[in-house]
Amino acid sequence: MTQFLIENMAPIMFVCLVVVLLLGYSVAFSLAAVGFVFYLIGVELGVLQFNLIGAIPDRFYQQMSNETLLAVPFFTFMGLILERSGMAEDLLDTIGQLFGPVRGGLAYAVIFVGALLAATTGVVAASVISMGLISLPIMLRYGYDRSLASGVIAASGTLAQIIPPSLVLIIMADQLGQSVGDMYQGALLPGLILTGLYTGYILIMSILRPNSAPALPSEARTLRGLALAFRVVTSLVPPLVLIFLVLGTIFLGIATPTEGGAMGAVGSLILAALNRRLNRTMMRQALDTTTKLSAFVLFILLGARVFSLSFYGLNGHVWVEHLMTSVPGGVLGFLIVANLLVFVLAFFLDYFELAFIIVPLLGAAAASLGIDLIWFGVLLAVNMQTSFMHPPFGFSLFYLRSVAPTRPYRDKVTGRTTAPVTTGQIYLGAIPFVAIQILMVAIVIGFPGLVTHYKSGHVEADPASISVDVPMPGADGANPFGTPAAPDFGTPPPPDFGAPPAPGGQPAPAPAQPGDPLPPPDFK
Repeated sequence: MTQFLIENMAPIMFVCLVVVLLLGYSVAFSLAAVGFVFYLIGVELGVLQFNLIGAIPDRFYQQMSNETLLAVPFFTFMGLILERSGMAEDLLDTIGQLFGPVRGGLAYAVIFVGALLAATTGVVAASVISMGLISLPIMLRYGYDRSLASGVIAASGTLAQIIPPSLVLIIMADQLGQSVGDMYQGALLPGLILTGLYTGYILIMSILRPNSAPALPSEARTLRGLALAFRVVTSLVPPLVLIFLVLGTIFLGIATPTEGGAMGAVGSLILAALNRRLNRTMMRQALDTTTKLSAFVLFILLGARVFSLSFYGLNGHVWVEHLMTSVPGGVLGFLIVANLLVFVLAFFLDYFELAFIIVPLLGAAAASLGIDLIWFGVLLAVNMQTSFMHPPFGFSLFYLRSVAPTRPYRDKVTGRTTAPVTTGQIYLGAIPFVAIQILMVAIVIGFPGLVTHYKSGHVEADPASISVDVPMPGADGANPFGTPAAPDFGTPPPPDFGAPPAPGGQPAPAPAQPGDPLPPPDFK
């Protein structure tokens, strides 16, 4: 039994973590607790060294000094200020008036505004709650199908996860060790295509079931002509300027994601001030929520550090890599299994848990197979969107449930009694959009160029083609290092051993040569 435990500690540790999370315990403390418990078990069994725990302070310090994560509070604060400043309400009202004469016009407006909010706020909860409070009563007022209206609002809010500046993409880039700017560039086009797929679904529904998405009646369209045009311009220009301020500077290389987030936070304050909605209460609420969310992310990161220290010490990453790379079918088989794993776990875990626990393990296996990690990260981000839409645990569905009417109410415009929206209707409306998100996963796999276009401006070199030639001195008679050559003193003369000895055994004096020193005087 002991030998079996020693040989399988890594998979047992992973299963225990999933069980603890499913029991409902806090993610950060579950990660840390499981990491510490298996560290003690590993030390007791002799698998881990006791001094391994000394690496935890250094890992904490590295995480706390990670400048990339500074973008999280900046983008969170920006989204909260914009959400509380009424920008979403203005956009929905204006775009709803613009698309009002078209069947499904309100649904198109929700999707379009959802994409704009995603590119400015980057917070799913803010987008879903804002559009649920503002647009759902209007859609119910004019006869929209409750399931369709609920699904559109919940799905449009999840665009904040894939369209930059997304908090998930920041975490994804950090966990995969990649550039946040590259991750943003790679995710932009798939996010826009997903928005187009949502719009296409509404178009099909408005044709097949016209009564499920009717056009606005003429009495509800209060803006027309130049007044509507002026309202569209004044409502759209500020968020578009803010989008360029944040994303444009990042894509052009003028600012880092952290700097772009800081500019976005300042820009949101300016927009709120221009709308005369900036006040002390809004600032306090935004700062309070930003602090809570940032602390939540940081505590999960620290818990993940403790877990990964023990898991990697038990060679868990090697186990996962061997498990995933041995899947039949090569790279395609790995991608199918990895996405199925993320899709199933998304029923029970939210996107932060998936990003901190699953992504680093799958990223190591993907790197060993030669998969582009930016493309892989965007692929997983699209897949992880389903964690918001899965009935019955999708967080977008919970957010919408919190603001949707639960009992009949009297509409303040028409005066009619409006039936509530049931939980079953919300779940039923989410299923088609989950299918669309799965279709988007298949599109990203089938057309990787949708993501890898981020490399178009990069200068890449093949390491195998790089050679270093160092000229050696004297190879061609010259000195390449520029130092002077050694002096040439010529050929030394042959030795002179003097004249042969004279008779009598004494050597004959050598004849005097010019330049010889004079002999010493003889005073005898």
